[in-house]
Amino acid sequence: MNLGPLHHIAIAVPRIEDALPFYRDTLGLRAEPVRALPDQRVRVTFLGEGRQRVELIEPTDPESGVARFLAERGRNSLHHVCFVVEDLAATLRSLDRDGVELIDQTPRRGAEGRVAFIHPRASGGVLIELIDRASLGDSIP
Repeated sequence: MNLGPLHHIAIAVPRIEDALPFYRDTLGLRAEPVRALPDQRVRVTFLGEGRQRVELIEPTDPESGVARFLAERGRNSLHHVCFVVEDLAATLRSLDRDGVELIDQTPRRGAEGRVAFIHPRASGGVLIELIDRASLGDSIP
């Protein structure tokens, strides 16, 4: 598998509005509008530009995976890292053939394109998101 560039890191937070001032005002990262992803039971916003991007992710359902993640780890915890891949469907098939445990067997809609997740058990505890370059348009070199 050939990974492309880092797309973003994601930090799970109980409330975006409470975490936003630090990243926007203290660190000076430009904030995009907050978006709801009802099918994933989260709200998200991206901060920064180019390769310097942080995603804040807030659960909207107390039974969601992100809510459980926060309950286990506490407030404002690193949730995942996301890498760009050239062909997400082919990458998932290759990983599956290699015995890598996946959360998603097929790509799904994410905040900025088609995504899939590698299970943290496969990477020693880190949740890895893969995003399809083709679904990003010209936003990533």
